[in-house]
Amino acid sequence: MDCCCSPIHVSPIANRTQGFRSALPSDSCKIPPLPKPFLQIDHRLLHRRNSARLTAATVRRGIVLAEAKNQGWDLGRFVKTFYFFNSPPSPAKFIQSLIERISSPSPSEENKTMKTSGVVLVVGATGGVGKRVVDILKKKGIPVRALVRNEEKARRLLGPDVDLIVGDITKENTLNPEYFKGVSKVINAASVIVGPKEGDTPDRAKYSQGIKFFEPEIKGDSPEMVEYLGMQNLINAVKGTVALRGGKLLFGCEGSEFKDLPWGSLDDVVMGGVSQSTFQIDTTGGEDGGATGVFKGRCCIYCQQWWLHQCENKGKSNFPIPEDLSAYDGFELRLKGDGRRYKLIVRTSSDWDTIGYTTGFDTVEGQWQSLMFSKFEYDGKLNPTFKEGAFQLPVSTVKAFIKEPVTPRFVHIGSAGVTRPERPGLDLSKQPPAVRLNKELGFILTFKLKGEDVIRESGVPYAIVRPCALTEEPAGADLIFEQGDNITGKVSREEVARICIAALDSPYACDKTFEVKSVIPFSEPFTVDPENPPPENDYDVYFKSLKDGVTGKELLDRSPVPV
Repeated sequence: MDCCCSPIHVSPIANRTQGFRSALPSDSCKIPPLPKPFLQIDHRLLHRRNSARLTAATVRRGIVLAEAKNQGWDLGRFVKTFYFFNSPPSPAKFIQSLIERISSPSPSEENKTMKTSGVVLVVGATGGVGKRVVDILKKKGIPVRALVRNEEKARRLLGPDVDLIVGDITKENTLNPEYFKGVSKVINAASVIVGPKEGDTPDRAKYSQGIKFFEPEIKGDSPEMVEYLGMQNLINAVKGTVALRGGKLLFGCEGSEFKDLPWGSLDDVVMGGVSQSTFQIDTTGGEDGGATGVFKGRCCIYCQQWWLHQCENKGKSNFPIPEDLSAYDGFELRLKGDGRRYKLIVRTSSDWDTIGYTTGFDTVEGQWQSLMFSKFEYDGKLNPTFKEGAFQLPVSTVKAFIKEPVTPRFVHIGSAGVTRPERPGLDLSKQPPAVRLNKELGFILTFKLKGEDVIRESGVPYAIVRPCALTEEPAGADLIFEQGDNITGKVSREEVARICIAALDSPYACDKTFEVKSVIPFSEPFTVDPENPPPENDYDVYFKSLKDGVTGKELLDRSPVPV
């Protein structure tokens, strides 16, 4: 979902509601000053109107009357409201919309769904596994974007139709967040370059045979720069576009900080009414005595409170940087009900006359509730709980969430053996070359492990694939998936590419770390008949065997190892 403007408002329209989830706000939020339009600061409530209260408004023969001091329709508030939200609606678009409304099917017959982005970013896309990942994604019709260092090489290997980002994970300033807009999933095949000391052929034939067959050395950037610092840079670059397991806080308390939004009123003054609403910050009105927002006022026809996110910079100070929520599945509101029915509208543009995606929800009086919305359907029915007069709806948090079952958003290709160089009691002479030569190769496996930890601590749903020695053999052999970092063997690069793509859609692979090899020993080549290739493995069968929290680190000495 790409959200730009999202109002909550009282309305005589009823809709469907979706799911519940508990989410307790923190009681230690610190409230920063909020010098914004429509918000004025008070020592108890950070916003409180000093004007006389409206009493219940009445409607007589189609005329709206206000009973509080004969207050009528307010032209000044009407103009202020119009110009707070960019520019007034286009008269031509209004007439066109009216014609379409009259001539088009009823809302229940026509359902417009929100468009979401689904680009898969492949990092290290010109490497042996990365280029295969790109090729498979293209064949499946999945939108793909490749992060590469050399554009000319990438065009030669990947073709002219692949969307490229030219950057380097070791150079943070080349990873402009704008490049990653629309990216919802990542497959990271980037790795430090290891090559033969004696040199290699232009197509890296010796390297393709595997480190077992040559004396290796690091080529280019160090393992620390690529595997550890580069991972930090990459995670920071994509964290804003791929979803976090815990969701993305848009408003309210998280930890010790308070995140606010630029709220603005859009009441029935725009259609001749006299309703009036505001959004206050109550510093002690939350569930645990902490801060909460309060949407309140007096309603005659309808009241709305908007939080605003501008799609394009139009020079208006009321609109901050847009929120990219394309990787999320819905909104979660934590609020205290008053027994009324409310409506949530999501818009992807700050224009007046854009499409609104709508759903309604019921509240239970005096009860804190978590409401989750992943579908927006407008049924056009009247609100059965609507009544004129005062209303109050405390809202402690607004978050974007990803729905269960959660699947990996970041798949990383690591290496078997990353925990072994420092494992107590391990006979290194019986281990693969990378384990024995870890120090000589700039602590390559040590920094690969540190890079894995960056992923695990990021909050991004992940899968870490640790292949054994990579080969140029075809995919299709039977596989062994293990955990704990103990196995040795070989596996096809083509197979690893397929595993990574399958992991993106499997909840069984989420937050798992595992090693993989084929059942074919090194001494036996694996071939297939091109005219009759074996069927693709059902990787979910393997993913279902994986356990949480098993990485091989549990076998390490807890004392720090200097590097």
